Amino acid sequence: MVSLYTLTIRSEFAAAHQLRNYPGDCARLHGHNWKLEVQVTANKLDDKGMVVDFKAIKQATNEIAGMFDHHNLNEIAPFTHLNPTAENIAAYFYHALSEMLNDDRVKIKSVSVWETDRACASYTEE
Repeated sequence: MVSLYTLTIRSEFAAAHQLRNYPGDCARLHGHNWKLEVQVTANKLDDKGMVVDFKAIKQATNEIAGMFDHHNLNEIAPFTHLNPTAENIAAYFYHALSEMLNDDRVKIKSVSVWETDRACASYTEE
């Protein structure tokens, strides 16, 4: 049996966006209080008995979120050319956090981006 530990943190940021080529109201500029959920996994603990310090996950997530907070996502790369959908935002955070946190033991498992309290998109890779 393979052991797997999973840590989850939540964060948030506020930002506006407008969806390109969308046939509805979301084509107009509007904002959200985006919520982020990041899951990190490891199959063994470090010498302190941790996967990784929650503080490190939060710091990396908040560093990325800070670039978008109180901005129009359509004006910030990569969303100047990539449609700023919840799906694309989740994938962006997943890849950026993977570069910051992944190592031989620790891996980003998934990132979920909540556009509202009842709608989210998640991204993961197998």
